[in-house]
Amino acid sequence: MDSDRTHALGELFAGHFGGLPPTLLSTAPGRVNLIGEHTDYNGLPVFPMALQRNVAYLIRPRTDGRVRLVNREARYGPREFELSDSIPHAPQGDWVNYVQAGAQMLCKRYSIKVGMDAAVHGDVPLAAGLSSSSATLVGALLGLLEVNQVAVPLPELQELAAEAERYVGVAGGGMDQAISLGGRAGHALRIDFNPVRMQSVAMPSEWRFVISNTLVEAEKSGAARDAYNARTRECKQALAEFLAHPQARALPSSYYGLVHGADVPSVLALAERALHGVLLQRFRHVVSEGARVSQAQHAMQRGDALAFGRLMNDSHESLRRDYEVSCPELDQLVGLARAHGALGARLTGAGLGGCSVALCQREQADTLVGALRREYYSSRPVPSIEPLLIAQASDGARVVRLQS
Repeated sequence: MDSDRTHALGELFAGHFGGLPPTLLSTAPGRVNLIGEHTDYNGLPVFPMALQRNVAYLIRPRTDGRVRLVNREARYGPREFELSDSIPHAPQGDWVNYVQAGAQMLCKRYSIKVGMDAAVHGDVPLAAGLSSSSATLVGALLGLLEVNQVAVPLPELQELAAEAERYVGVAGGGMDQAISLGGRAGHALRIDFNPVRMQSVAMPSEWRFVISNTLVEAEKSGAARDAYNARTRECKQALAEFLAHPQARALPSSYYGLVHGADVPSVLALAERALHGVLLQRFRHVVSEGARVSQAQHAMQRGDALAFGRLMNDSHESLRRDYEVSCPELDQLVGLARAHGALGARLTGAGLGGCSVALCQREQADTLVGALRREYYSSRPVPSIEPLLIAQASDGARVVRLQS
């Protein structure tokens, strides 16, 4: 975190809490998912990377079980709560629910007793599909573990964080928490689940991923929550009805098994006979997207940008047509990126707003950014956080002790 941001956060802490200075800095990055959308909660792998943007907490331990928070973002007022294994929810969409999610899980699992005072600031755009919410949870989780002197192995912590976030009512998977905790500089990570397993893939030096914010918010803990949860239910129902077809009885009984232990084209052909309507659409997306993750991983390993770009394009079309989570602004950004040198582009994150991500070669990145700024953003209000970002694959969350 740069010195200006740290200094501003320190001033906020001193002005709100007074007394002794903070002793810890906890940071947790956002992420961009390169491919593998809406696959994690179906037991299939994803392929994200951690970003250079993060949520930061300046922390001072307390002598009691109170947690007091002040946020540098003016629209998020101060919050307080007491550590407990049953913390009452704040109103739906309130940012403190993500902190309380981690705190409640740690109380249940490790009986933590020590609270904290913390000043918070994030430079991950909110409700943009870059996982500001999970970064908020993970940063608080690590801070509370540190002040309580509890050590948890990384795989266990990744599973715990994913379970904790369901406190806010979203039936999601574990990608966001896993990459925020386990990110590696210069690498994308293939992440498998049940249990969490990570495989890092070095990013080719000449590749650039350009992230573009539609400025259409898609808050998973707010109004869009029902849409996301409906997709989860539909995927489960589609799998159950597919497996009930007589010709599917000899096939694996999970999405993972169908993608990795069966012939995918044959599975999709059978789905056309076994399923109809929305359930066919959801099933077709999950299976085809699951297969694209391995293909994209191999394309990156061999430096084949054209193949990776084609897979991104196929992913967006599947998300638009079969999963129905795109929107006009996402389609516009994706189209503009492809028209100005991107080898591939797709929505990233849960969709219904948020961001797109485009792959281009290093020498094309500035031209692409300039075209998007001119043709998309020039007629829109300027947001507080820069809406265009050339992604840098970064390390995961960490806590450091500050010099006194």
